[in-house]
Amino acid sequence: MHELPVTENILEIALRHAEQADAARINDIYIVIGRLSSIIDDSIQFYWDIVSKDTLAEGATLHFKRIEPELECQECGQKYTPEGMMMPCPNCGSARIKVLTGNEFYLESIQVEKAGARDPQESKEET
Repeated sequence: MHELPVTENILEIALRHAEQADAARINDIYIVIGRLSSIIDDSIQFYWDIVSKDTLAEGATLHFKRIEPELECQECGQKYTPEGMMMPCPNCGSARIKVLTGNEFYLESIQVEKAGARDPQESKEET
């Protein structure tokens, strides 16, 4: 259920940037999600269709990019991608690890249609 406020925040950020760009419509939203985060793409998509209704973002396509986890052992310095949920270092077996990537969550960019643009190709802008 925590995806509802997350989705509302995505919408708020996208609308703020679209207004700054004098957009008539938001066409695409690019979201980065680390595989270790608890965010579920399908839930965001479900809530998106509800919260974006009657806004500049209604009908916008959400694009999700998943970032694979990379860990670093604090004992031996080994960097690795865990297999499944097995997190200990494959080199020395230590559980003292640092997450380098994989828990990201952010709105990377939006693509908008500019207000009053004649040519749809020229009307797209990334923010």
